[in-house]
Amino acid sequence: MPTPATTSASSVRSLPRLRWSWDFGPLLAAVDTRRLLALLTALEAEGALGKAAAQAGMSYRSAWGLLRDCEQALGAALVSMERGRGSRLTEFGEALVKLDAAAREALDVVHAPWQKRLEDLLAPVVRATPERLRLAASHDLALADWVEHGRRIRFELFWRGSEEALAGLGRDEADIAGFHVPEGWSGEQLALWLGRWLKPKLHVCLPLMRRCQGLIVARGNPHRLATLADASKRGLRMVNRQRGSGTRSLIDQLLAANGLRPESIAGYAHEEFTHEAIAATVAAGQADVGFGIEAAAARYDLGFVPVVWERYGFALRQNVADSLEGKQFLARLQGNTFRQRLIAMPGYEPLPVGVPGAWSEFLT
Repeated sequence: MPTPATTSASSVRSLPRLRWSWDFGPLLAAVDTRRLLALLTALEAEGALGKAAAQAGMSYRSAWGLLRDCEQALGAALVSMERGRGSRLTEFGEALVKLDAAAREALDVVHAPWQKRLEDLLAPVVRATPERLRLAASHDLALADWVEHGRRIRFELFWRGSEEALAGLGRDEADIAGFHVPEGWSGEQLALWLGRWLKPKLHVCLPLMRRCQGLIVARGNPHRLATLADASKRGLRMVNRQRGSGTRSLIDQLLAANGLRPESIAGYAHEEFTHEAIAATVAAGQADVGFGIEAAAARYDLGFVPVVWERYGFALRQNVADSLEGKQFLARLQGNTFRQRLIAMPGYEPLPVGVPGAWSEFLT
């Protein structure tokens, strides 16, 4: 049965709320049932584990592990993963999601008067907390690990493609945008690209790290791939990144440079949302090649063919860069803990510590 959970001042826009969660008893005693149901609900809507994991605020690897542990404890499958069809809930998984939704609707009615009494009680004494920074960022493994394991800065993270993140910053839907571009770009190319969403006098940029992107293949590279063109020539299956992501743009540029049409590659329409999801798809044998960062290939013990180095960093409004919250956020990411984490991950290099500046400085 659902049981009440503790209240907390989790949002600057509202007072603490009365919350509840399912208690499955000893069967799932070690499982965070809120996370499980959030993941299943997102998976029902998205149809792809990578997207669902991002929406539920966890890494692909954590989502995979959570589902595996729960299915073993319950003795029943929650998700069905089929080649070329993504992921979907089983009949049992769908029943859990429907039950949870119905219970929430019913309990909202029961909780309403108690919520009002809680708000009336706390309104005179609760002080507003500082506004959380809104970070829309292109998926990155090092950043995802930092968020999941002990970051101390208060902010809201939304995984978006580079272009989606920058567009959100331009529309004031985000305070900081995480994006990446190939190091081979010129300053003029970068300015023209950023200018689609941002204004030079209003927004500044800060490079954070270098990372290597390339072909993610089976261990030992059995097909001896060197380029995406090789995959097309040999009729191999590809797993692609979603539209709007910086990696997808890079893939399309590489295909065009080799005179290849997207429809000439089997699996071009098979999209995943994160680098981890790309690697997991190749590891599961559902694709022969993907394109992503070296660290994702290493995490799944796969082969990797380097293709391009790129710079990953942030764009933000100047007033956010000058704020206490902005300075604390950037200082934490430029600190020794994060830099040592980068050095330990294959295919990453930290960049010299700097301050947000002109766009042209992002590539220097």
